[in-house]
Amino acid sequence: MLSEPLADLAAWTRHMAAAEIPVLEDTALTLEGLRANEDSVDANLLGEVIATDPLMTLKLMAHAAAHRPQRLLTDPETVTAAIVLMGITPFFRAFGPQPTVEQRLADQPGALDGLNAVLRRGRRAAQFALAFAVHRTDPEAPLLHQAALLHDFAELLLWVHAPVLAARIRDRQQADPQLRSATAQREVLHVELIDLQQALMKHWRLSDMLVRILDDRHAEHPSVRTVLLAIRVARHSHLGWDDAALPDDVAELSQLLQLSPPAVRQLLHDVDGR
Repeated sequence: MLSEPLADLAAWTRHMAAAEIPVLEDTALTLEGLRANEDSVDANLLGEVIATDPLMTLKLMAHAAAHRPQRLLTDPETVTAAIVLMGITPFFRAFGPQPTVEQRLADQPGALDGLNAVLRRGRRAAQFALAFAVHRTDPEAPLLHQAALLHDFAELLLWVHAPVLAARIRDRQQADPQLRSATAQREVLHVELIDLQQALMKHWRLSDMLVRILDDRHAEHPSVRTVLLAIRVARHSHLGWDDAALPDDVAELSQLLQLSPPAVRQLLHDVDGR
């Protein structure tokens, strides 16, 4: 595990791209149970298991992109599409028993807590993104759900492979609530996680659509705004609904969804209460 920052973006990209990605223990155990009953497994069932685990999702999407048949012009964009492309038996052949996050961080409970906080935020954001996309009748709603789940995957990888540095960033921001995430990341890592994330997605040749949606710097695009606002709401409401930043989020969502601010607030509470 890294305890000191690497020199630059290229070094970080090489290191993270070469490191094995562990998955959540629940995912690993469920996949082994399904492996024993492979004949009764279909792509939708597998997809439902994998789609709640951003690390397994990332692992699958990278594998699918690397093994895309030449006859296909584009990479699969969702977990289910990737599994359909691979087939059930080839999936289980490619993904044997998986190493888990819980095993890797067994002696670092603080790091596991940090990772789980990012995971909870991502899962809430994915539910918000799906609700926003459905309201907008966006045909890419499943992709936006997946994009929100993956939005902070570089932060998850940092907790897995460099927990000391991840904790250093978190501690700086907790000590100074006005400190921007990007600033804290540059100070501790010498890079911003959004840049590392984009570099890794391009290295793994993930779909162009997913790469674009996960680039916050293109927030003028409705799909990017949908995911970005879902992430913001999940982040700003993780301790409750009285955060000072939430009114601005509601105002932006009001424009995006063409709803009144009270209707937006009701939608957020409805989604969060499910």
